[in-house]
Amino acid sequence: MNLLSSGICFYLSVVICCLASSVDASWWYMGTLGTQVMCDNVPGLVNKQRQLCRQHPKIMQAIGAGIQDWIGECQHQFRSHRWNCNTMARDHTVFGRLLLRSSREAAFVYAISSAGVVHTLTRACSQGEIESCSCDPEKKGTSRDAKGAFAWGGCSDNVDYAVTFAQAFVDAKEKKERDARALMNLHNNRAGRKAVKRFMTLECKCHGVSGSCTVRTCWRALAEFRHTGDFLRRRYDGAVQVVMNQYGTGFTRAFRTFKRPTKNDLVYFENSPDYCIRDQESGSVGTGGRVCNRTSRGADSCEVMCCGRGYDTSRVSRTTKCECRFHWCCSVRCRDCAETVDVHTCKAQETT
Repeated sequence: MNLLSSGICFYLSVVICCLASSVDASWWYMGTLGTQVMCDNVPGLVNKQRQLCRQHPKIMQAIGAGIQDWIGECQHQFRSHRWNCNTMARDHTVFGRLLLRSSREAAFVYAISSAGVVHTLTRACSQGEIESCSCDPEKKGTSRDAKGAFAWGGCSDNVDYAVTFAQAFVDAKEKKERDARALMNLHNNRAGRKAVKRFMTLECKCHGVSGSCTVRTCWRALAEFRHTGDFLRRRYDGAVQVVMNQYGTGFTRAFRTFKRPTKNDLVYFENSPDYCIRDQESGSVGTGGRVCNRTSRGADSCEVMCCGRGYDTSRVSRTTKCECRFHWCCSVRCRDCAETVDVHTCKAQETT
């Protein structure tokens, strides 16, 4: 295939993707309902999702309560970038028109949302909040690792149950659509779930005379979600631009110089906007008013964050903890100190 025809195929795959898939209301909206999730009040659920919602109200409450956690992690990961994982108030899509574009930002949102469901449900199972699951029932008897034999004990986090339920619930809409964008979402959803499992750890307790480790009792434990967020952020940096294959059943890399995407990679179809200015069509809110770092040379620098528009500087007073001292046995005492600092914020785009 020559360069012209491959370019045409790429263009057509993007057009088909964008026309075939529209982003309307999502299960993400459950996060605004907190623990008061009512299945009929969540717009945009497909029949399979609504059915699961009605059958598992406790699970839905856990998912709804956990949505703010993965959104918060997304915002932490992009806090110093032009796109900062901002959400739209009172918008059923939560992220607005941003997700209409099949960009790497959309890829990250789908991956971390799927990962967030797995992490939330795994914790809820282990804490006894859900009747249909508890500790991992497969972790019984004895096993071995690099240090030798051990006995399964304690409460191993039941991540497999969470992955299975998350796949059934989160993927239901995409499995119904089965267009190019749906296949992209399914891939990134799966990458997010796999990322959580990657950071499961084996924790052990030693038993024996005088603290010796003649017998070990071990269990599988979920890592903090920050590990998953950090990993998916790196996957975002290395996300692979793809096009649909000639059969319409999967992906291939958009350009031969790109690496082949694996199941752990994030994939996307379209290039991202620069997020410099407010643009309703792309969902960009712009960087006007964003705080920037005048001395930085990274993404949070005033030059990069403000897209060359310049910045305003204001002096603000704030109170911080200072002169902290440790007091025996168990307390740290600090003074409240006032300081005046310069805060730099990006100028808004010029209007004509």
